[in-house]
Amino acid sequence: MIIWNPWEKKKNLLCKTSDFDLPVRKDTSGVNQIEHGTVIVSTCSTGDFFLPEADLWRGQAWKMISERQDLNFLILTQKIERFPAVLPNDWGEGYPNVAIGCICRNQEEIDRQIPIFLKYPIHHRKILVLPILSETHIAPYLVEGKVNEVICGGDQGKNGRICDYRWICHLRKQCIDSRVAFYFYRTGTNFLKDGKIYHISKLELQQEQAMKAGINFIPNPAVVKKLETEDFQDFMNQLFNRLEKSKFRSKFHLGYQDMGYIRQKGMDVIEKHAADFVRQRLVPAEPINDGKQTPMRGHPVFLAQHATGTCCRGCLSKWHHIPKGRTLTADEQTYVVSVIMEWIRRQLHSSPDRECNKNDGEDA
Repeated sequence: MIIWNPWEKKKNLLCKTSDFDLPVRKDTSGVNQIEHGTVIVSTCSTGDFFLPEADLWRGQAWKMISERQDLNFLILTQKIERFPAVLPNDWGEGYPNVAIGCICRNQEEIDRQIPIFLKYPIHHRKILVLPILSETHIAPYLVEGKVNEVICGGDQGKNGRICDYRWICHLRKQCIDSRVAFYFYRTGTNFLKDGKIYHISKLELQQEQAMKAGINFIPNPAVVKKLETEDFQDFMNQLFNRLEKSKFRSKFHLGYQDMGYIRQKGMDVIEKHAADFVRQRLVPAEPINDGKQTPMRGHPVFLAQHATGTCCRGCLSKWHHIPKGRTLTADEQTYVVSVIMEWIRRQLHSSPDRECNKNDGEDA
């Protein structure tokens, strides 16, 4: 992520920064300093893109954003009510390369700002409950499918207000129920979990602890992001880190015969087998013998399913938040197959000659 601060406050006065033209600035060879492929260009980390004092320069900023359609811009604001007054003339239904993040801190701000936020023409919407100061209820604002992601985290500073982990989990559940992406950004300085307050002064450690919680949620990431992209790989890393903590999941490995079979058939054929198994055994709302429909051995895909928690509908619900009692969608089938194949790829890459462990015991 690159931070672009076109303006900032100094001594209570707003001024242009030396990086004002950064999105279109070129080096001595004529190449853009911010190259195509940058994941996100985030604006105004030290201010607000919609500050009234910046009205004079905002048109120039919009022009640069429009010119760099190859970059994705994230604009965060606590002044979403100013949105209609500061749009460029060619905004239309929104710039496809711009995401708008509406910042709220409590239920009062959510109820005041989010209804108007959802009415504006925006391609990509994010809600930031940051810092989160109490339990919040945002489910009614997620049902229309207009919000792409919810981000939350605790308060900063020596005297930062307490962030209760239960508030984070409650917000996460609402996102999972509505199939909206959820991202736990930071714990905050004073973090309450299981009745104990942890004082975490450095932002880097707060972000690290939030990541270790392993509670970020991406609905159907195989469809949203291609397998080779950074975001999807980050999701996979988090998923497999969680799976490795399970004694049952972590004992499954590809053996010599499994790897020989894969080399003989090729990955394309194995992926077709995975898609067939998923369609036959997992797609129905109530599969026959659910919980026992995937053998413990006999095919590399079977091992991968047990290792990744994609072996039955109960495990899909527990590990991947795909509800039971309804038919799997095409997107969900694509996601399950992607997880299975990613596990197989990692096994082939990490231990090509490992012998298969004896896999026994009840599923978990």
